[in-house]
Amino acid sequence: MIEISSLNKSFGKVCVLEGISLSIDKSGVFAILGPNGSGKTTLIKCILGMVIPQGGTIKINEQPVRKQWYYRKHINYLPQIARFPDNLKVAELIRMITNLRNQKANDKELIRLFKLEPFLDKKLGNLSGGTKQKVNLVLTFMFDNPILILDEPTTGLDPVSLIHLKELIKKEKESGKTILITTHIMDFVEAMADEVVFLLEGNIYFEGTVKSLKEHGGKSNLEEAIATILTQQNV
Repeated sequence: MIEISSLNKSFGKVCVLEGISLSIDKSGVFAILGPNGSGKTTLIKCILGMVIPQGGTIKINEQPVRKQWYYRKHINYLPQIARFPDNLKVAELIRMITNLRNQKANDKELIRLFKLEPFLDKKLGNLSGGTKQKVNLVLTFMFDNPILILDEPTTGLDPVSLIHLKELIKKEKESGKTILITTHIMDFVEAMADEVVFLLEGNIYFEGTVKSLKEHGGKSNLEEAIATILTQQNV
């Protein structure tokens, strides 16, 4: 479903992605991990066409995405930081996104799930970071599309909302969707991910299951295994 070949991206003299190749041809939850600056967000933005690589190709359903846009209608994207117009009300934003995408939306169900009814007539600039993230999740999950890309989805969520997020991800996985997640929360990865892609200095250092990554790092805990790998790389 997603095929990346020899992807290169530099910002000035800084090489962020160095010839990355990755193939995801099945449904499930794929965690893209790595330290800050490893290229996680850049990789995601290349897939979305928000960043143009200097070399390599990206295909979605066997079709190159370069200079295309329609494929993005079939991707739900949650950005790392939710930036909304401050003077827009929550209900207005949801209505605007629904009209722009022109797809059936299950926003009402998600609004109830995250208990956003009291905030629908509130301006986005007056909301807390956690409430903005709940709005962000509604916008991401309200459309039925085969690919979801979630960049740090747990940011600012309270424990109850985090449980609802996990339930939503499991539901989407069970319906046969492909879900890419970046996060620094290793407990979340252990609970949700089927496979892990670990980036290090613009390269894929490891690709496989969570269990295999822990064995690779020689630890029973994922966080400790990754810390061991990073320590070894810095020696």
